[in-house]
Amino acid sequence: MTKNILIADDHDIVLVGTSIILESRIPNVVTDLAEDYPKALEKISQQKYDLVILDINMPESKNKKMITEIKAADPDIKILIFSAYEEDVAVQYIKEGANGYISKLSKSDEISDAVKKIFSDGYYYPSNIVDQLFRESPLDSIKNLSAREYEIFILMVNGNGNLEISNKMGIQMPTISTYKKRIHTKLKTSNLADLIKLYQTHIA
Repeated sequence: MTKNILIADDHDIVLVGTSIILESRIPNVVTDLAEDYPKALEKISQQKYDLVILDINMPESKNKKMITEIKAADPDIKILIFSAYEEDVAVQYIKEGANGYISKLSKSDEISDAVKKIFSDGYYYPSNIVDQLFRESPLDSIKNLSAREYEIFILMVNGNGNLEISNKMGIQMPTISTYKKRIHTKLKTSNLADLIKLYQTHIA
């Protein structure tokens, strides 16, 4: 099955180079390019992509708000942060809902491996970023939920299913599933029982 990737960066060499690396190393990959954030968001709104590789320092960048806007345009799209910034900056974007981070200083193999990992597992976190994510207390992780994520988290631990959440919040079922995945990722949980335990320990 073809995988469509949008590469968003304001440097032509990065755009072309990354495109060549991915299309030559990963079967059935088709890349598209955007030279600034408004163009990237426009393309995501008009066409279906499996992944956007996002430079966070492009013209007209909106910093972490880009993650929310991209997910609103397509809740299913994966976002791989592609930057030369330090890992602690990348962690902030991952907390916001990005699916991974790769440094622009990475070698070709690392870039293609990161994309393969996103497609197979849904995320890619280098080991040093994982260390930073797990240094936080559970309460810190809860505080990092967005307002909407926190509201759904509370509804879940109080026994509301997808249909009830959909009716109460006026959002569609696929969107709820996306929010749930983000909640589990941010809280490092894998099921409802883990969420309830976290809630009872730190909130209730």
